[in-house]
Amino acid sequence: MALIRRARADDAAGIAQVHVASWRSTYPGMVPDAYLLGLSTDAYTERWRAILSDHGRIHASFVAVEPPYGVVGFASCGTQRTRIEGFGGEFYALYLYDYAQGRGIGRLLMASMAAELVNYGMNSAVVWVLHNNPSRWFYERLGGVRLAEKPVGFAGATLTEVAYGWRDLAPLARLSADPPVR
Repeated sequence: MALIRRARADDAAGIAQVHVASWRSTYPGMVPDAYLLGLSTDAYTERWRAILSDHGRIHASFVAVEPPYGVVGFASCGTQRTRIEGFGGEFYALYLYDYAQGRGIGRLLMASMAAELVNYGMNSAVVWVLHNNPSRWFYERLGGVRLAEKPVGFAGATLTEVAYGWRDLAPLARLSADPPVR
């Protein structure tokens, strides 16, 4: 089973590899192919290194590490970036390699993020996910309630995002009975 822990700056390359691979395996037919082909692990490594070094805002990132593979998934959360009233936090990202899916790693990452948001005093959160993403049902299985839908322009295409929300993060935070996040 994967170890869930806080992400560190030296995890940036592993996170970037998962990020790019996940986008390329999840979003064909949903986002323009040219965008997916243009994704760069080097660029995402720098992006994640900057994110993990930014201590000026409420933000937390976690990795799922599985020896001998290294980082097999990651998640990040923080203050809500949209204006859905009554929700303080937001789950920004949750990505896993395809082979790491379906084994409870995503659930543990969600529980870690929920616990972190509760520690920040945010007892509710939202997540935005592409309407056509088959993984969006994962959020419903974890108790997320559909809140809103909006069109977004992305890489020259118009896509639809759906928001799911949790008004009380405590049950989600309790999903992990595994050892504490380090």
